[in-house]
Amino acid sequence: MFYCGTCGFSYDDWAGVFFPKGLPKKEWLGYYAREFNALELNSTYYALPRISVLASMAERTGEGFIFSVKANQEMTHMRQRGSDVFKAFVNILQPLVDSRKLGCVLAQFPYSFGFNPENQDYLKRCRDWLAGLPLVIEFRNAAWLNQQTLDWMKSDNIGFCCVDEPRLPKLLPPVAEVTSDIGYVRFHGRNAAKWWQHNEAWERYDYTYSREELEEWVPKISRISKTARDTFIFANNHWRGQAVDTIRQVRSMLDQLVL
Repeated sequence: MFYCGTCGFSYDDWAGVFFPKGLPKKEWLGYYAREFNALELNSTYYALPRISVLASMAERTGEGFIFSVKANQEMTHMRQRGSDVFKAFVNILQPLVDSRKLGCVLAQFPYSFGFNPENQDYLKRCRDWLAGLPLVIEFRNAAWLNQQTLDWMKSDNIGFCCVDEPRLPKLLPPVAEVTSDIGYVRFHGRNAAKWWQHNEAWERYDYTYSREELEEWVPKISRISKTARDTFIFANNHWRGQAVDTIRQVRSMLDQLVL
C-alpha cells in the first residue's frame, strides 16, 4: 500500500496556490484529505498539541487516511527530558491510535547526532519510551548508514527513512533500505546552496524537482514496496506548494508502475 502526501499542510503560502483563495483555514485539512491519503504531521516537532486537536484531525479525514507524526524536538534534538516528553507525546497520539489512523512516529535526528555508543543507547531508550508504537528514524549524518545500524533496526522492527536531499558530503545518499514492515521516503529537495547557509528554515526546502529527478526514485520505491507492508512517501519541499507538485508527480509515476 502506498501512502502519499506532504510534510505539513497548514502553510500560509499555500493559500491560493494549493488551497482555494478564501477557503477558511479550518477547512484546509479536509480539502487536503480529499486528494491525498496521508499526512506527515510536523507541527508536533515544535510543540505538543492538545489531545483534542488530534482527535479533531482524525475526525476531519476520511476512512483510510493515515498520519505520520513527527517526534518533538525535545525527543530528537535536545534530548534532555528523558522519558517525560515521550510519555506526553505518546499520550497525545491516543486519538490517532484509537481511530487506526496512526501510521508511525517519525524521529528525525540532526546532523550533529553522530554514530557513537552513547547515541546508539539513546535510540534504544527511544524505542522503549515509545511504548511499542511503530517507529521510523531519519538520520542526517551518513555515518549511521552501516550494516550494524541496519541490522539493529531490523531486529527491533524500526523503519529506516530513505531521503532525497542535496548530494553533499556526509549527508545520506539516496539509498533504498527497508528495515521494518514500513517503507519510508522523504523528498527534501536538492537546494545545496541553502542547505547549510540560510536565513529562514524554509529556504533549505525551496526546490522544484524535475521529472527526471523524481523518476530516479521509481525503481527504488518499487523495491521498497516489495519488502514493506506499507510505503510512505512524503514531499518536504514545501515552499509555495512545491511539495504538492512533487508528490502528484511521484504518485502518477507509481500509478503507472502498478498498472
